[in-house]
Amino acid sequence: MTRYERMKMQRRMQRRIRLVVEERRMALALPPPPVDAATDPEATIEIPRPAQA
Repeated sequence: MTRYERMKMQRRMQRRIRLVVEERRMALALPPPPVDAATDPEATIEIPRPAQA
């Protein structure tokens, strides 16, 4: 299987998952998750190092 085919398959799976999640959310009548406008997706986030044992 070529890299292109794998990427295509992955995208298709992701789309299906998104559709299922959306369907379930609609079925349960849950409000969409809140979008935090204060967070900048381009901002650099520092990941703390795990404590050494």
